[in-house]
Amino acid sequence: MAGSIDVRGVSHRYAGVADEPTSALQDITFTARAGEFLAVIGPSGCGKSTLLNILAGLLAPTAGETQLGPSAHMPQRDLLMPWRTTLDNVAVGLEAQGRRRADARELAREHLESFGLAGFEQHWPHQLSGGMRQRAALLRTFLVGRDVLLLDEPFGALDALTRLQLQQWLRERCVADGKTTLLVTHDIDEAIALADRVCVLSPRPGRVVAIVDIELPGVRSPEVRLLPEFARYRAQLLRTLTAEAWPA
Repeated sequence: MAGSIDVRGVSHRYAGVADEPTSALQDITFTARAGEFLAVIGPSGCGKSTLLNILAGLLAPTAGETQLGPSAHMPQRDLLMPWRTTLDNVAVGLEAQGRRRADARELAREHLESFGLAGFEQHWPHQLSGGMRQRAALLRTFLVGRDVLLLDEPFGALDALTRLQLQQWLRERCVADGKTTLLVTHDIDEAIALADRVCVLSPRPGRVVAIVDIELPGVRSPEVRLLPEFARYRAQLLRTLTAEAWPA
């Protein structure tokens, strides 16, 4: 189905010390429906970023297969080019697709206001706040026009208030645009606040140990964290993670 993500039996091993391979992922299977927001959480080193790199086509799995619609990948760092202005950084993905620079800039300019970047077109990356840099990176990702977004901890380096604002903003944009979104995060609250479902991975090698449906209001304002349901989801996911990390 266009825009969906299908992962079947994916495993991956890295070459290790003295030719002893390191198993990063083991028999990962899940599906993200078209238009769904799926978060993947797990302890550090469980293979979350490896999974995302496989989905983005940057890494071939040792076993298993993936199927997904046309995708755009945003890594942990914003990777803005210091020699390009905000407008030119946002337009770079369109240029890479073969658009004329003038056309790419014009299309990018049309979206700056909705991404909170109007008035900063000619600013250099070092002149932008952390939140603005992340919005620019997200706009660059959105503009390539893919059905599927692959996001690797896009807000991990931001302060708490900016992170809350951008989480709400990202959820609203993805719902409004009908994007299928896979978010890798280590933050349980972020996963609950953004996702329709949360996939929990075990410690390395990462295995799917639970997939939890998140039934919360569609508009996920920061106040959603005050709901009793939110606290119940947090407790459920925390119990699942700790049971895997520190089994009895």
